[in-house]
Parts: sequence; structure tokens; C-alpha cells
Amino acid sequence: MAAIEARGLSLTYATGDGPVHALSDVDLTVGEGEFVSLIGPSGCGKTTLLRVIADLERPTAGSIRVNGVTAEEARLQRAYGYVFQAPALLPWRRIEANVALPLEVMGLKREERRARARRQLDLVNLTGFERKFPWQLSGGMQQRASIARALALEPALLLMDEPFGALDEIVRDHLNEELLRLWARTGKTVVFVTHSIPEAVFLSTRIVVMSPRPGRITDIVPCDLGPDRPLEIRETPEFLRIAHRVREGLRAGHAYVG
Repeated sequence: MAAIEARGLSLTYATGDGPVHALSDVDLTVGEGEFVSLIGPSGCGKTTLLRVIADLERPTAGSIRVNGVTAEEARLQRAYGYVFQAPALLPWRRIEANVALPLEVMGLKREERRARARRQLDLVNLTGFERKFPWQLSGGMQQRASIARALALEPALLLMDEPFGALDEIVRDHLNEELLRLWARTGKTVVFVTHSIPEAVFLSTRIVVMSPRPGRITDIVPCDLGPDRPLEIRETPEFLRIAHRVREGLRAGHAYVG
């Protein structure tokens, strides 16, 4: 069973200045256990597509299935975790309490909430920081706590909206490595939004290249780099070949719109 199936997906916003076509005729299948990145220029509909998968936006045409059910049913079943661009941690709650927040909303007992939160904090290498407040952590550590919060529901699907975009390159490289290890350990399906070609190639099993608005898929690029990906792989001919194809796909998308 596919983790995500989108067919003929379109979304148009009605505005005072006329309709805004955010997505147009998107067809996409994401298999279970894949790491798929969405890349394209600002405003191309990457985040909109992610929000449609999460049932935070409703398409105006086409269909979307998530884990074999409608996006609404998947949301009600808490079938996915969502990581936003900013960590969005509550400053008055300690890190463990922030991670356990969705479990508290679900009504789980305190002991179960604590056990799950600590398990996920260990998964993102934040053991020992349970009692810290968000302001006592670096930006990268806050984002790892945000990932732990998304994982606390133990979903099969992880949706990530450019989670490392605001971080410096050194921290971003480190978190990319950690995310790859996390994906390998958990076997989750990941859909990841990024503006960075190297980040997309380094992380993904496939890269979905999108055109400027209205968002269309112009290319789907396989990343056959294997599971063992040290940062040095970015200097190899195969990595550069894939990055070149992604870059050409982005250029072709601009040409298509023109």
C-alpha cells in the first residue's frame, strides 16, 4: 500500500484580486518507507501540497489518499507527525512537557506520556535536556525537540516543512546526518520540503521538482546513493549528476511558466 497517493490534485484560492492557482493537476505516489523531498522556488506550492497531505488545506479538484484512507481520516487517526519551519515550542513548558503535549491532548496517562517523550528525546539525542526550557537550547536543539514532539504520536508518516531552513550551514549539515540516521532507525515515510538542492539530494530516495505557481511537478528524480551517506558523498560524481538534473528541472519549470 502506498503511503500517499495524489491524483489530479489542484487547489485554487479565491481572493479579492481573482483566483490564485496554488497547485495544478499534481500526480504523486509515495511508497512506504521512502524519503521524498519537494523542491521548487518560493510560492510554487511545496508547503501547500504538504498541508493538503496533512488535511490542513482542502483541494479544489482531484483526490488524495494517505495510508489508504482520506487525508481527513488520516488526520483524525493521527497517522502523521508534522514538523513546521519554526520549532513552535511553548516557552513556559520544559522540553519533556513540550514533546508530551500532543499526548496530553490525547488524554494519555502521565506515566505513558513521560515514557514516550523520553523515548523520542533519546531518539533525537536530547537525553539529559528533559528539564530544560526552550530558551536554554540552541536553535538546532529546539528543532530536534520539535521532531521528537512529532514522533511522540508514533506515526508511520513524517511531514517536514523546511525544518532546517533558518539554521546555519554547520548545524544544518549535522541535523541532516541525524535525520538520515533517524529515518534508517525508524523506517518511517518522510515527505520533506526544502529550497536546498544539496540537502534534497543528500536526504532523499526521490526528489519531486515543482514549477512556479501554479505548482506542477516538472520532474521526479531518483537518488540511488544507497543508505550510507557521509557528508563527503556530496563531492562524488553521482551526487553532482543528480544535483545537476534537479537544477535543470528547476530551470525547465521556469521556462515552462514563461
